[in-house]
Amino acid sequence: MASNKGGFDLQTCVRPNILKLQPYRCARDDYKDDGTNILLDANENAYGPPSYISGQGKKAIEVTGVDLHELNRYPDPHQRDLKQLLCNLRNTHAHTPSNLTPDNLFVGVGSDEAIDALQRCFCVPGRDKVLICPPTYGMYTVSACVNDLSVVSVPLDPHDFSLRPSAINAQLSADPTIKLIFICSPGNPTGRLIQKSAIETVLRHPTWNGIVALDEAYVDFAAEGASLAEWVLEWPNLVVMQTLSKAFGLAGIRLGAAFASAGVARLLNNFKAPYNVSDPTSQIASAALGKEGLASMRVNRGKILEQRERLLVELMKIPGVGRLLGGLDSNFLLVEMLDGPRDQGGRPSNQTALKVYESLAEQHQVVVRFRGKEPGCLGCLRITIGTESEVNKFLERITVVLAGILDGRVQVNGVAEEVRKENQANGVVA
Repeated sequence: MASNKGGFDLQTCVRPNILKLQPYRCARDDYKDDGTNILLDANENAYGPPSYISGQGKKAIEVTGVDLHELNRYPDPHQRDLKQLLCNLRNTHAHTPSNLTPDNLFVGVGSDEAIDALQRCFCVPGRDKVLICPPTYGMYTVSACVNDLSVVSVPLDPHDFSLRPSAINAQLSADPTIKLIFICSPGNPTGRLIQKSAIETVLRHPTWNGIVALDEAYVDFAAEGASLAEWVLEWPNLVVMQTLSKAFGLAGIRLGAAFASAGVARLLNNFKAPYNVSDPTSQIASAALGKEGLASMRVNRGKILEQRERLLVELMKIPGVGRLLGGLDSNFLLVEMLDGPRDQGGRPSNQTALKVYESLAEQHQVVVRFRGKEPGCLGCLRITIGTESEVNKFLERITVVLAGILDGRVQVNGVAEEVRKENQANGVVA
């Protein structure tokens, strides 16, 4: 039977940049969760939603008052009540005496919608560029590829993962086609806050005409007052992105926000999909941002911070574990794996890190994240902070795995296979 394709050829019909695109990958593409795994790979909140949302055994619908009777109607396209709750959270007056209002907000499907919206709003495909500061969140580059934008990299300082504002400003002066800068603070995978003064140095560039997008997905795990969301009232070219996926434990509802000057927020809202935030998502987010939801979130955050300190102390006692390379401003740790015990001169090793990553997942049902190919992250694993029980099991199992590697009972890969597997594991984006 003849093919019914006429003149259609997928390879030449599709945009070339999409054909070359490397899709988003996560560790669970390689290691499926069957409900028994300990998932320390995606920086989720292991304690789950605030108890006010989850209901501590009660039906969440009863606890939060989520109304499912109007699902035949389209949701509110403007979400001003939800936006006001987000403003209430970030109007700390730590950085400005002014107040954020709903006119300063764009809300969407996670922070990723804001990342894409900013690129589509400010960058001309095939001409303009975005600037990133690796090691950093991979979706900035994925989105740039989708939008046919080139990417300029100015790596963080490899000694302490600090921003290099002078190097960034030099690039901005040399290339006016750079229209958008993504700065992750606290960084992913670095877990370290970027200094406010360094961001200000970039914002003060005297001739550059573009947007600084500050990604604060993890800011609620940093010190009080760390968020610069309200600072958008002082800087018209600053956008601050946040999410309820991390500290609020609501990754499943996919709710993100971008705080911006009223002019920038208006542009983002003008071309978004008309009903981009579902009604159940809005109701659950509103409950989480209410008095009871915030109180419960802070209890869970306290537990995570306690386990973060404990995990760091206990990891340093395990032969084969090296330095903490990142900071302590997030819900994960970036830690070196060594080719031998520290006291015997062990050095950071991607071979060791990859074998630990694989062995934990394949033999011990613990999934973490390999980051050894990122700039300044040789031999590193990124480990999400779990519950006390999860941390106990992780410490027990990584001790066993490292002991087997260091005494030769667990074999590392050959060189060619090692390179292939490192690239595959490091290709995981989130």
